[in-house]
Amino acid sequence: MIADPSDPVAKDISAKVDNSHTSFSFHPLDQLSTKEINTARDVILQCRVPAPVTFRNIALEEPPKEELLPYLAAERNQELTPETPKPPRLARVLYDIVSSEHALMFCDSVVDVETKEEISYEIVDRQYHAPLSGDEIRDFPDIVMASQMFQDALVELCLPENVMVVIDPWMYGGCDTPEAEPRYMQGLVYTRDPGTNNPDSNHYAFPLPIIPVVDMTTREVIRVDKLCTGGNGDAFEESTHPEETIAHCRPAEYIPELVEGGLRQDLKPLNVFQPEGVSFRVTGSLVEWQKWRFRVGFNAREGATIHDVSYDGRSLFHRISFSEMSVPYGDPRPPFHRKQAFDFGDGGAGRATNSLQIGCDCLGVIKVVTYFDAVMSDGSGQGTVVPNVICMHEQDNGIGWKHSNYRTGRAVVTRNRQLVVQFTITLANYEYIFAYIFDQAGGIAIETRATGVVSTVPIDPGKRSPWGNIVSPGVLAQNHQHLFCVRIDPCIDGTQNTILYEESHALPWDEEINPYGNGYEIKQTVMEKSGWADSAPEHNRVFKIINPNIMNPISGRPIGYRFTPPSTQLMLAHPNSIMGRRAAYAAHHVWVTRYRDCEYWAAGRWTNQSHVETGGVRDMVERNEDIENEDIVLWYSFGLTHNPRVEDFPVMPVEIHTINLKPSDFFTQNPAIDVPSAKNYTSKIYGDGIVKKDGFEVETSPEPQEEGDPDSAQEAEEEAGESDAQEENEEPESEEPEKEELESEELGEDPETITNGCCGA
Repeated sequence: MIADPSDPVAKDISAKVDNSHTSFSFHPLDQLSTKEINTARDVILQCRVPAPVTFRNIALEEPPKEELLPYLAAERNQELTPETPKPPRLARVLYDIVSSEHALMFCDSVVDVETKEEISYEIVDRQYHAPLSGDEIRDFPDIVMASQMFQDALVELCLPENVMVVIDPWMYGGCDTPEAEPRYMQGLVYTRDPGTNNPDSNHYAFPLPIIPVVDMTTREVIRVDKLCTGGNGDAFEESTHPEETIAHCRPAEYIPELVEGGLRQDLKPLNVFQPEGVSFRVTGSLVEWQKWRFRVGFNAREGATIHDVSYDGRSLFHRISFSEMSVPYGDPRPPFHRKQAFDFGDGGAGRATNSLQIGCDCLGVIKVVTYFDAVMSDGSGQGTVVPNVICMHEQDNGIGWKHSNYRTGRAVVTRNRQLVVQFTITLANYEYIFAYIFDQAGGIAIETRATGVVSTVPIDPGKRSPWGNIVSPGVLAQNHQHLFCVRIDPCIDGTQNTILYEESHALPWDEEINPYGNGYEIKQTVMEKSGWADSAPEHNRVFKIINPNIMNPISGRPIGYRFTPPSTQLMLAHPNSIMGRRAAYAAHHVWVTRYRDCEYWAAGRWTNQSHVETGGVRDMVERNEDIENEDIVLWYSFGLTHNPRVEDFPVMPVEIHTINLKPSDFFTQNPAIDVPSAKNYTSKIYGDGIVKKDGFEVETSPEPQEEGDPDSAQEAEEEAGESDAQEENEEPESEEPEKEELESEELGEDPETITNGCCGA
């Protein structure tokens, strides 16, 4: 989609978008509004007159940290005034200038949307390619289907008459040589189930042995690669597939109406109900919950980002985000040696984000403010709102802490309430669910869930392959890895922080210091220069982010946060391979670098068709900068090595990976010690029969009841009957005080002493 600066609609488009906000009303970390995006667009069009422009992305350019921190501190301390210096609202604009010969010149500008001025302009070196745009992904299948070369290749496959061909657009992968290559895309080709031709049928069960390659500048198919479909003994031979290519394939469906045998019928409802509403407060992008305070951001590359995180008024993290994800495939047969996606850098996780739905993606009481929208730009540079891309909700995750005094029989137990900030992306076949999870004890869990459909290619009947597993007749799911990187910008009571790692080692048997042989010691290693380290579970290696300038008054040790990186497998491709060179960040678990503005990308800024990782964490650590007691950034890389199972098809159950950031001598006691431990009276045990509760009939199975149990089936039925009578005549009154008093009498306690202290005996 080309924006023509001579078009009168383009000149005045911002006036035609309903947006009541002005840039002066926004927080420096808020997404750009549609009006601001359109302003940036208009500035670029005027600056590039008369050349036509195709826009790739317009998004907030986050303020330099030096300008942002004073503003955030004043805001947290409630010291903002009209005179407080506010960072300017900047937009980073990526776009192509289209020449008369249809050649594209990739450009990068920064625009001040308040002054309406272009403050920087760069023509990006031709060795780098822009991320795939939504227009390119949308247009790719039509370009391929219109190609006579591709149609001729289909004829050779002897497909059933009237079968529908489906094409998944894919990034081309890495360049074979350091020289700049044209801008390419490739496609994985499938068909719908010929028996139903249902548009929602699982086309990944019918893969075809061809991959079209398109020059996206000329928008022409330049070749159609033929795939090897053999197995052990003929894996690298071409054209071994049967004449009727998909005759041996079978449907494998996941949409409910097509699932073979239908859906199970014995699953009872499980509802999440918060009668008094949620416990958090949202003001714009600001979230406050259980002593936590942070801002939620969003951009087309990273998706949801978390900013300015504090707990009980103390700063913890400046910024947390998912920086990159690469998916290299382990099938060495060409062209699969290039089958590698950088889903954040090549296309953008934010652009692939789902609009979430209550009751499916998020359970619980969802108010309007608990969904966050995204504001993005299209190919013409116009701002558009994508609704509900981030869901936020509370959840119960079991027991938070508990102790029973066996002498008195009294137990105190609290529930582990969590706040989840979640977004989901769909990348052709795969889904990923990313979540930031806050708990009441000062911890943050960063969670990744992988699901969706494995990427499939054809395999000949009766054959097996060392490069994957057959998950359906004629369907090979290739071995591959998912290699993620999380960027953590700490601010542990200030920006002057240090990274160290602790290990636990057995002490040698020594008559003086370890006379019985049971002792072990903790060894600490401070990272003084930018560098890397790996997990070491054999020594329980724990990484700590500390502020060496502030000591804990109880332990006398520096305050900090810690995390233990799981020992996940990292990049298996050879370091000198195309895949290995492009994803150097996946060589180690932990990287630590000195902070610099605009360094957000673990694999470098430009990953599409890259030859080698440029500007990524490897280049950052090679600066060999001091990182002790400095403003630092921690990068955590982890991998999910996926050697598919039959059970991963047609849709794989979620694979979950979590890292936990936990306080380490940051507080003076368990910060969740003040969480109420009141009993949840909606949790009940019922006996035989049907019990009416809250207007619903609930069928129950027999349960043993203790003598004198206030929650027995008989009493529950009496309560239900009383509730029905009240509903007919008047608003029901809360019975909770009576229940509290009853429980107290059973325990032999005074009601006032039991309410806040005991959840059960």
